[in-house]
Amino acid sequence: MKLAGLSTVGAVACNIFPDREFQEQSPLRIPEDMVTGVDNWYATTARGGIETEGLVIRVMEGRAKKVEGNPLFPTNQGAHSMRSEALLQELYHPDRIPSPMRRVGARGSGQWEPITWDDALNTLRDRLSGVSNRNQMLMVTNSMRGSMANLAQSFAQAYGGRSAALDLMHETVAAQVVRDLFGQDRMPVFDIRNSEYVLSFGADFLATWGSPIQFSKGYGHFRQGEGRSRGTLVHVDPRFSLTAANADQWVPIRPGHEGRLALSIAHVIISEGLGSAAAVNAMTGGNRNVLEAYAPERISHELNIPLIHGKSPVDMIKEIAHDLASHGPRSIAIGGGSAGAHTNGYFNLAAIYALNFLVGSVGQQGGVILNPPAPTPEFGAFLNPTTVRDWQGIRNDIAGGAVRLVMVRGADPVHSLAALDFAGAINRDDVFVVSFATVPNDTSHMADLILPERAALEDWGSDVPNIGPGFQVVGIQQPVVNPLPEYDPMGFGDVLLRMAAELGIANKAPLNHVTFADVLKDHARGLQALNRGSVRNASFDAFWNRLLQQGGWWDEGSRGAAPPAAPRLADIVAMARDAVISGPTGGNTFNLLAFPHISLTDGRGANLPWLQSTPDPITSVAWTTWVELNTDTADLLDLKEGDYVNIEGPNGRSFTARVYHHPAAPKDMISVPMGQGHRNAGQYAAGRGANVLEILGLPVEERTGALAWSSTRVRLTPAGRNDSIPKFEGIVPAFQLSEHEAIVKVTNEG
Repeated sequence: MKLAGLSTVGAVACNIFPDREFQEQSPLRIPEDMVTGVDNWYATTARGGIETEGLVIRVMEGRAKKVEGNPLFPTNQGAHSMRSEALLQELYHPDRIPSPMRRVGARGSGQWEPITWDDALNTLRDRLSGVSNRNQMLMVTNSMRGSMANLAQSFAQAYGGRSAALDLMHETVAAQVVRDLFGQDRMPVFDIRNSEYVLSFGADFLATWGSPIQFSKGYGHFRQGEGRSRGTLVHVDPRFSLTAANADQWVPIRPGHEGRLALSIAHVIISEGLGSAAAVNAMTGGNRNVLEAYAPERISHELNIPLIHGKSPVDMIKEIAHDLASHGPRSIAIGGGSAGAHTNGYFNLAAIYALNFLVGSVGQQGGVILNPPAPTPEFGAFLNPTTVRDWQGIRNDIAGGAVRLVMVRGADPVHSLAALDFAGAINRDDVFVVSFATVPNDTSHMADLILPERAALEDWGSDVPNIGPGFQVVGIQQPVVNPLPEYDPMGFGDVLLRMAAELGIANKAPLNHVTFADVLKDHARGLQALNRGSVRNASFDAFWNRLLQQGGWWDEGSRGAAPPAAPRLADIVAMARDAVISGPTGGNTFNLLAFPHISLTDGRGANLPWLQSTPDPITSVAWTTWVELNTDTADLLDLKEGDYVNIEGPNGRSFTARVYHHPAAPKDMISVPMGQGHRNAGQYAAGRGANVLEILGLPVEERTGALAWSSTRVRLTPAGRNDSIPKFEGIVPAFQLSEHEAIVKVTNEG
């Protein structure tokens, strides 16, 4: 009877563990205070803000108890992130929205009344049918992929409304460079596992960039894999990130000049006859002087690279070029993160990724391997993130009355688009806002109607990893538990299907299904028809059950396209631009480098206490926003650690945060993590830290329109008060050993 409640979920247990691990202990051996029961493990997938992870969830008596990585899933192979671990807290969150609610007070007052689902859905249907011009409906989501993206796209098209995907930290610039240079709609896989030399620019791939779990697995083998020599990692980045801390050599550089350094490295490779001769001829068109202006001797002074171990910037550039070229097909150049988040980000990344063609590593093991497309169009659906340039127009349309109905799911535009004052745009009597949410956020606080959504471990879904393992993969998400009795959520997909039926637009797939589980099954039939890959069965029921047991489908025999022709260096040189750093000038001004928080990312995990309490791996700070300021600079400004400072951006807005003394921070730059500064997002997020996105202004990457979040200058002024920073290291300050001290320390400790 106790276990019967789980039977309605529709979940299928995975069978990747021996039966003995599921056997219940004898009741005589169980402590008196332990609840008796039998473990069940269910495979599912989750996309916790950065990457797709295959998971197995331990469920006992209908309650999810533990998250583990699915050892069968190709990208994470049994590992999992802290973001997936915190999915349990989403299930049992004390601030979870229990039922649909309707606003009864002024907008933003927080006054609500609970209503039934029938009332809520009737209200939504009436609002959708009452829009005089269908283009006045705007659906805002996260950058969804897979079956849910296919359904959301189909609904918006059939209804005739607009849709926009909000994901400011998506690698929009890198994705465009990959399309243009590699001819691919998906990011390639960087085969770090089998590489010998990795040169990364701004891409903090061991923390928050791309596919950190997949990269970390590969990095472990890269460093100390059996039967191979230790690989070398060089990381170019203005900020001392987690990847920089793990590198053999960290190269701090003037922000926005990453592309110039890449071309200087290319110049050395070409002028000294290194690399692939065929690629050099193709990329130069026979003109070996195409990069003469980027000779190390000519541009090294622009890059602000310091002397490292007595090595001049010119010698360092030449050494990197020699090492990159000497490892040939087993070397990788990766670009992203802050390198692409400048107004000239496209040029930076194009120059960086061109290095892979120059050394012949594209399409090679240990190099850059192109991922194949999704196995079917339905699973390959993707809502491309809307650029900041387009969001400006959308915001103005809302404020001007051209949008009357806004539906928001999986995004928090009031927080993320604070620099655009999205809250002010929707604060109109003639705009009706519907928020789909599991727990409150800043946007749901401004909504007219809140519809509680199922948590990730309660819902259906699918996803194709953005950075796959080099072959086709489809992850399947299944509900592993039912919602607790006190909660009454409904899946976003099920709401869209019901609205489609009642609005008379459910005349073709996927809108002609009753539930989103039916949509997912229909899409799975397309996989079964391929008759290949890790799951093959003549019976669809058997195929479906095996799909759920395994947590997805993959075909290791599938491969991406052959490498395209190498780009012309003259075309990349023609794109060269200086980064435009906008903001205050004069004394006490610094280049601001905002960066994604290791656990909160851009803020979507801020309401989960496990993620809030996860110490930053470099500073060990938790629960707040901090400002990384060079120790010597702080001393000159008479700023002690824990001193509050006001940080003013180019738009005149400012916030206050505490100083963290950082000996490795460049003296003309400060770094601030994203993720905090929520005002109405539940007890664990509200009123905690600052939202750095508020002060960035609107710097835009010139070719793609993406947010150039590294191209901002700010003014820093003391706020006149001090408080200790909550950090794991306690009162011990960060410090930097001299080269001699480091040698002695290592020698003494063996």
